[in-house]
Amino acid sequence: MTENEERDLSLSLQGMNRKQQLFVRYVVAILIDLTVLSLFNEFWPQFLHIETFSLSLFAAIILQVLLQLTLLAEHKVAEFFFKGKSGLVSNILRGITAWSMIFVSKLIMLKTISFAFGESVHFGGPVHGVIAFIIIITTMIISEQVVIKIYRSLGK
Repeated sequence: MTENEERDLSLSLQGMNRKQQLFVRYVVAILIDLTVLSLFNEFWPQFLHIETFSLSLFAAIILQVLLQLTLLAEHKVAEFFFKGKSGLVSNILRGITAWSMIFVSKLIMLKTISFAFGESVHFGGPVHGVIAFIIIITTMIISEQVVIKIYRSLGK
């Protein structure tokens, strides 16, 4: 890429509106999730089986939507119940509420994937695949955060 092309790309990214920024953010997140799913499918087949690449892509999209809905719900609940409250008891209750919602959401996500794809996308192992699913989702979230951290550090 020439200097002029790099400058043009840099200027075009700076001029993005909020919708464009969200689009790029979610496309990148879905691609990260797709990569994580595909790697687990390839290297951990006893715990994750996805029949085709297309199904991996659809699963990544569904999981990203469900992850965002979970975060939105958690923030709304926290705002509703804990806005303006402080203190140790409030902080503990907020933490318990957030972790409960996050855990239950993973069960809902797993059921949604199971319903949408049947045996074509299967999480296996202990506790009917719940542990493998949580490990994979956690890996997705950590991977997304690592990419965001790298992106932000490159801007400094």
